[in-house]
Amino acid sequence: MSLTLEEVEHIAQLARLELSDAEKARYREQLSDILEYAARLQAVETSDIAPTSTTLVERSRLRPDVAATGLGAKTVLRNAPHVADNQFKTPPVME
Repeated sequence: MSLTLEEVEHIAQLARLELSDAEKARYREQLSDILEYAARLQAVETSDIAPTSTTLVERSRLRPDVAATGLGAKTVLRNAPHVADNQFKTPPVME
């Protein structure tokens, strides 16, 4: 499927893009190639292929999610440069 320059201009207008003539020509070619590839994919017979969500072995690479006690406020604030009312004290961001 080959797009016309008018179709590329319409797409650019919908996307609020201002394109030069060279960009329109380049995008017309690129978008046409993408649509032709999508059409080729649509033509592939897949009715005999079972649906799959992944082709990878199903195993978790993450550690088990086990609840643990957190650090106490004293421990967390021990190395803070400035503390006020049991909280981190930081300089103001806006005046």
